[in-house]
Amino acid sequence: MIQKLLDSGLHWEKKEFRRNEFLKISGSTDTHIYFVESGSVRIFMMDEKEERIIRFGYTGNIIVSLDSFLSGKPSDFYIQAIKKTGVRVASKKDFYEFIRSGEENLRFWNSILEDLVLQQIEREKDLLINSPKERFERVLKRSPKLFQEVPNKYIANYLRMSPETLSRLKKS
Repeated sequence: MIQKLLDSGLHWEKKEFRRNEFLKISGSTDTHIYFVESGSVRIFMMDEKEERIIRFGYTGNIIVSLDSFLSGKPSDFYIQAIKKTGVRVASKKDFYEFIRSGEENLRFWNSILEDLVLQQIEREKDLLINSPKERFERVLKRSPKLFQEVPNKYIANYLRMSPETLSRLKKS
């Protein structure tokens, strides 16, 4: 279905981001949707002086700063390339024209939104679980590719544990 979106005639601009380069910074409004062709990104916010990673995107994922995309207002989120990353970028205006152009396209957008909501619910459950081992196992089961695409220090932050704890859990 994502391939259909890429081949839809929707204007996608190809962009390359170097490691640690930002696709979006906190306080900015993001009216773009991103398809990750290669590499990986992280979405995070700052909590006092600490980064709080809420999501990752890697090859084949659609990434969006959803709060800002939907509301048109600035967001606290950063989107940053973890390594050299190639994305295709479409504007909200073009994307909405695409989804309004047919019932099937609207159903596709609804399925993306439903998937994002379900992912967010799983993420919230992860954060409510006290056991680092259980958080690790849930994420491993849900997203095994994550462990090949993203460095441990970022996964540990996402799982709210030290890199050492994550390392121990991966060994066991």
